[in-house]
Amino acid sequence: MTCEDQQPARITWLVELYEPFSQVWICKGMGRATTTAEPLDIAQAVLSGYLAALPPRPDEVFRAVVRTGDGTVCTVTADGLPEGAWEVAPDVRQALPLYLRDALRGG
Repeated sequence: MTCEDQQPARITWLVELYEPFSQVWICKGMGRATTTAEPLDIAQAVLSGYLAALPPRPDEVFRAVVRTGDGTVCTVTADGLPEGAWEVAPDVRQALPLYLRDALRGG
């Protein structure tokens, strides 16, 4: 299968902060895109970009949740991010809003 064979999928992503006192996840950012990128790649890039743009305090726990149009859900926490330097694929970068693209470039 080549990239040309893949059909773009509609996705929705959320960046959430865990609130330990009420034990709920609070939405801190969201977005939508139509992309051929894998949901896991989008979740990792969204969370990496968000944490680079707005560094968390030591006690904060964030996660990124990506939902596709077919009902697939992918969740990534900070400990699920790639180690060291990694390159964001062009199709993933295109699906991100500008502030996350810029944060990934600068990080």
